Amino acid sequence: MEILHLDSEDRDGLVHIALRGELDLSSAAKLQEELRRVEAAAPPVLVLDLSKLVFLDSTGLRCLVTADERAKENGRRVVIVRGPDPVQRVFSITRLEERLEMVDDASAVG
Repeated sequence: MEILHLDSEDRDGLVHIALRGELDLSSAAKLQEELRRVEAAAPPVLVLDLSKLVFLDSTGLRCLVTADERAKENGRRVVIVRGPDPVQRVFSITRLEERLEMVDDASAVG
């Protein structure tokens, strides 16, 4: 089991959080804590980069969906950088890729 590592970076108002490892029941609180910290500054765009994530369960998925809901309620955007196939499969099965703003690469976010 890989521990979740988070790297946050402010890029001129766009906050980029790179997730590495596993986002699941045991690590979701770590992401929630970082999201609360980042959201306090009310960045107009929050990028959640899943490209280095190796596992995502329903608890982790819920963290991402609720972050998107909070952003929309406050007139902000959450953009998700697609993860590897096992991670993307969760979005496909739940059809959330149709509801969430997803890109292939963080450089595509403007």
